[in-house]
Amino acid sequence: MNWQSDIIKNLSWAGTITNRAGKQKVADQIVSKIKDGDVIGVGSGSTVYITLFTIAERIKAEKLNILAIPTSIEISMACSKLGIPLTSLYEHKPNWCFDGADEVDPHKSLIKGRGGALFKEKLLISSSPLNYIIVDDTKLVDKLGSKFPVPVEVFPTALLHVEDALKALGATEIALRLAGGKDGPVITENGNLLLDVKFHEIDKDMERKIKAITGVIESGLFINYNIEVLVAANEG
Repeated sequence: MNWQSDIIKNLSWAGTITNRAGKQKVADQIVSKIKDGDVIGVGSGSTVYITLFTIAERIKAEKLNILAIPTSIEISMACSKLGIPLTSLYEHKPNWCFDGADEVDPHKSLIKGRGGALFKEKLLISSSPLNYIIVDDTKLVDKLGSKFPVPVEVFPTALLHVEDALKALGATEIALRLAGGKDGPVITENGNLLLDVKFHEIDKDMERKIKAITGVIESGLFINYNIEVLVAANEG
């Protein structure tokens, strides 16, 4: 018996999707890589959301048997709405993964985590032998931290200890991320808090240094991962 859910049926992207035509072209590139039997890690963000619709069309047209491992509640619900079967890392290892990013530098290092799913995103990318990062050209930067702070997911009672440790690493600004649709702070997919942290310089060891702080669950720095970047040119 299936739920007759209006909530899932009426689900839509929460914000405005910019550069939709460019993002659709990148979505088409991703979907062309799907083979029958694939287990695909599915990240977060508007380009990922658009891609799910094209995946659903291929599943229906070609009767493909694929499974998706989502990184967030929102993406899980979107897959359910579109009829994309779900699995988890308990059952399967992904053949490949696709995700978005907030910043991408010339060395293919990333800042991610504006959506609050950075831990699960990093877990999937670390578990996958091949990862596609799909962004539009506004996300390309010469230097990490140029546009966005580094998200740091923190166990709640460790908040002030982590703040002190981040200052010792050279953080110039540290802010607790506050929610837009609820009172108080953003709560991550894992029930933790998020700090947005600015640095003058982000060296190649900064990801490791942040992760070594007791109380840090994960950071939004992705440095030296096995990724291929696909860029959607901004079409105005």
